[in-house]
Amino acid sequence: MDIELLRKDMVAAMKAKDKPRKEAISSLISAVKKLAIDEGCRDDIPEELVVRAILKEQKTAKEQIDTCPDSRPELKAEYTFRYQVISEYAPAMMSADEIKAYILDKFAEVAATKNKGQIMKAVMGDLKGKADGKVINQVVGELCK
Repeated sequence: MDIELLRKDMVAAMKAKDKPRKEAISSLISAVKKLAIDEGCRDDIPEELVVRAILKEQKTAKEQIDTCPDSRPELKAEYTFRYQVISEYAPAMMSADEIKAYILDKFAEVAATKNKGQIMKAVMGDLKGKADGKVINQVVGELCK
């Protein structure tokens, strides 16, 4: 994912006068720029950093949806739309079955120990940004039983 794609899509949304989409993409660009400044790579933003920012914004949007009261349907609809727009740019996450196969393939010796802490430590570095941490935790919990 490249920040230039986000910028092009934001311009397209502005031309189409699609304000909610433009605002969602604009918030993504802002998050990427902020993270780039924090990391010290203001001019040349690597794709890994863009993906990390998108995943963080996606998680934030999901939390907003989950914590929004049912008495505010207009707000929940706004959060849901924002989440959907962000999800278009987020990389596809691995499923539980794919995670299990990956762990058993790459980390068979660590998985054999049935030590959840060791398995999580070994796996999280490889799967960061490719799979949801909660799903990884569930899969590792099942493997340790």
